[in-house]
Amino acid sequence: MKVQPQSSKPGKQRKWKATAPLGKRQKMVGAILSKELRVKYKRRNLPLRKGDKVKVMRGDFKGATGEVMKVSLKDMKVLVDGITIKKASGTDVERPLDPSNLMLMDLNIEDKERRDILERKTK
Repeated sequence: MKVQPQSSKPGKQRKWKATAPLGKRQKMVGAILSKELRVKYKRRNLPLRKGDKVKVMRGDFKGATGEVMKVSLKDMKVLVDGITIKKASGTDVERPLDPSNLMLMDLNIEDKERRDILERKTK
């Protein structure tokens, strides 16, 4: 299993992130929780999942909210409903966002695994 490099060289950090296994990537595609959720679940952050409601905290779309449509572990980006840009041809496409710039406002807890993760900490 790969561990994070002890080097502070940016190239080694980028290589580690680019070649990380899926289990590590899932944790890297996480976002902080809103203050209400932080108090409720006694956690600071959680990995993003399809169906979560998020708020954009940084960038051109700061303040926008929407539902997570897709989480790409390959690119480590998130597609949010309603966040689009116009291409040169005039068509609208979804803008991939970095998960570090998002805040979880509401969780999709229909998933049994997700409920188990949340209950583990709150006991």
